[in-house]
Amino acid sequence: MSDDAAKPMSDVVEAVYRSESRQVLATLIRLLGDFDTAEEALHEAFAAAVEQWARDGLPANPRAWLVSTGRFKAIDGLRRRARFDASLSELAKQLETSTDDAAEWDDEHVEDDRLRLIFTCCHPALPPESQVAMTLREVCGLTTEEIARAFLTKPATIAQRIVRAKAKIRDARIPYVVPSERDLPDRLEAVLRVVYLVFNEGYSASSGGSLTRHDLSGEAIRLGRVLIALLPEPEAMGLLAMMLLQDSRCAARTSPTGDLILLEEQDRSLWNREQIAEGVSLVERALSAPRIGPYSIQAAIAAVHAQAPSAAATDWAQIVGLYDLLMQAEPSPVIELNRAVAVAMRDGPSAGLAIIDAVLARGDLANYHLAHSARADLCRRLEKTADARAAYERALSLTQQEPERRFLQRRLSELKD
Repeated sequence: MSDDAAKPMSDVVEAVYRSESRQVLATLIRLLGDFDTAEEALHEAFAAAVEQWARDGLPANPRAWLVSTGRFKAIDGLRRRARFDASLSELAKQLETSTDDAAEWDDEHVEDDRLRLIFTCCHPALPPESQVAMTLREVCGLTTEEIARAFLTKPATIAQRIVRAKAKIRDARIPYVVPSERDLPDRLEAVLRVVYLVFNEGYSASSGGSLTRHDLSGEAIRLGRVLIALLPEPEAMGLLAMMLLQDSRCAARTSPTGDLILLEEQDRSLWNREQIAEGVSLVERALSAPRIGPYSIQAAIAAVHAQAPSAAATDWAQIVGLYDLLMQAEPSPVIELNRAVAVAMRDGPSAGLAIIDAVLARGDLANYHLAHSARADLCRRLEKTADARAAYERALSLTQQEPERRFLQRRLSELKD
């Protein structure tokens, strides 16, 4: 077959890879019991697909074909290596007899496999940074280079984290299962935290030349959709709702030159109304649960912002009340800071400044640039120019993100002596 005739099928294989590879990998990990073996089998299966599908046509069930081919390739590879290591021969026999039921490769079992994979990558025995790296690599399919670029880390560092995580899973015999009903709440919290961290880094990058990293926020939203499709828990709905509502403002958050635009100055006609409608619907479902968790409360706050026609028309009293509830559910200095900003909008800048000063006086958030930026803004509104300048300079010394640096420098230049 000529290259021109083969090209359309190669495009089909590429499309199947994009849509199915993570599900196929999850099933192969279950069948073969090892991440590296499963990944090698996945790539061999797709390599075989390029050749065989071009010759024989697309199979009726590409996913099942890939799982079956990957499993066969793995077993065949073990048999070849068994000539040098007799123990592998027995392993190949075990895999052949224990993984020959094609009924276990249907959609229902594959969806279970995806859920198992997410929980395995986010197992509490793994360090948080390894949980994030494993989730992005194994569940989302990002390369080590893409993960490293997203978090401004060397690819070798990410690769090392993934290798160590896989070794930990293997050596500690971490089970490839969905947690029991008793253990599910704690384990689900770890999964949600990882998705939340991935989204936050995408929504507001910690450093670099761009305000956002759409690949990361997009992956987090995709993960959130997978999670509630497989496990429709209220907090999973709340997290997805929060991400959709925050992300709905994406087009309005930066100028054409990449400069930061604050919420109160954004063109709300640019907000994504479809995402807002979906997010609000999810919030309503999450808030109907007997117990309301922190992600659902954050989503409710985002929904109030999303539904307000302008910053001035925002129901700041409701937002402060929701922050009060959030402080009870998950107290933290950052939440206290966010509440202070809402109080300033409801009661005036002096009221908000008093809260921020109390937080900073305790030593909390001393190195958090947004705390000093918020303090600077309130001082500016109160015409406390010297205090505002000092706070802007402190925030500028702490931030590593270029759009935020330009914003702070512009605010400094606008201050009157």
